[in-house]
Amino acid sequence: MTYSQLATSALLVGMLGTSSLVVAQQAPQTISTAVPILTLSPDARSAALGQAGAASSPDANAAYYNAGKLGFAPNRFSFSPSYSPWLNPISRNGGLLYLSGYGRLGQRSALGASFLHFNPYSGLLRFRESAYSISYGRTLGEHLGLGATARYIHSAFTQVGVDAKPGNAVSLDLGVYYTKDIPAGTDAYSVALGASIANIGNKLTYTNPAQGDFLPANLKIGTALTRTFGASHKLTLVMDANKLLVPSPYYEEGPVPADPVERERRAVRIAAENQKRRDKSPVIGALSSFGDASGGFREELREINLSTGLEYIYQNAVFVRTGYFYASPRKDDRNYLSFGVGGRYRTFGIDGAYLIPNSKNNPVAQTLRVSLHVSLNKEALALGTQTSKADL
Repeated sequence: MTYSQLATSALLVGMLGTSSLVVAQQAPQTISTAVPILTLSPDARSAALGQAGAASSPDANAAYYNAGKLGFAPNRFSFSPSYSPWLNPISRNGGLLYLSGYGRLGQRSALGASFLHFNPYSGLLRFRESAYSISYGRTLGEHLGLGATARYIHSAFTQVGVDAKPGNAVSLDLGVYYTKDIPAGTDAYSVALGASIANIGNKLTYTNPAQGDFLPANLKIGTALTRTFGASHKLTLVMDANKLLVPSPYYEEGPVPADPVERERRAVRIAAENQKRRDKSPVIGALSSFGDASGGFREELREINLSTGLEYIYQNAVFVRTGYFYASPRKDDRNYLSFGVGGRYRTFGIDGAYLIPNSKNNPVAQTLRVSLHVSLNKEALALGTQTSKADL
């Protein structure tokens, strides 16, 4: 049994946190992957910014979005636990737990670690998915940073009448980050660019090695533009574009043939091509994903999800955020508007986010995320946003 087959049942009981895996009608353009929880933002700040994070300013959760930001981390040590209770109208059990932090190794590098656990359940069906990650980031000069993350993934489920072994996988993330300040009179600007390739690893299987599913490998490119007004106000606009690096499902447009023989031939042809795509290695699948959509270039563009967000900061202590996540209705339709607030006081901080979906059936409906922050450093830097050049 494949992850896709399991997740079909899971989604129907409102368990999984992303419709990009499968929809009830199993639309032919929907891309299927294992462990789709790795495509969500587990912390409140990025969730409030529409899931953007490739180029946002680094914090304790930076490595999840782009390990290249770690070298610019503002504190000596920082730790952040996050939790999202699963409030889906059908399944109100379990939740998403995320623990992340980093410690500086010197003036130019930092080491990070994180743990993600997702355990929703409904009735006789329960999922348990965990990811353990170690990250390293280093600056190369004053403006450029590179980083990498190694991840171990464990996925298991229990269901009456189904005998399946847990699935395990390992993956690698690579990230690059560039930031530069631009003085402009009494105000100041800074621009940041970020890109990451995430979840490149082996396929995940439960029972039959021949029925493995791709991890949600993805390419993310983002930018952030910040303007500082005087000494108290700061406004940041962030934007990300994200594309899954897995094969698109093959389908044939047009009406189903009326002739039974031709209809059967068509079904066999489609099944054979999709099996051929599932048999590709993760690397070949990632490379071919840029030009394998049955609908051509227009469909390739539909596979790009867009995230945008706006963050206002007052005296590095009060944060107000909003964002929007867009995905093509033919591919995902997990669209939502997000809001969030946060606060920092000395070494402590808290962020909250709430997602307002485009429809009541959206699996992220009524999703609340809360993150705490603890930073151990000089008081001037512990507020969490400014970067000390001495640390770079």
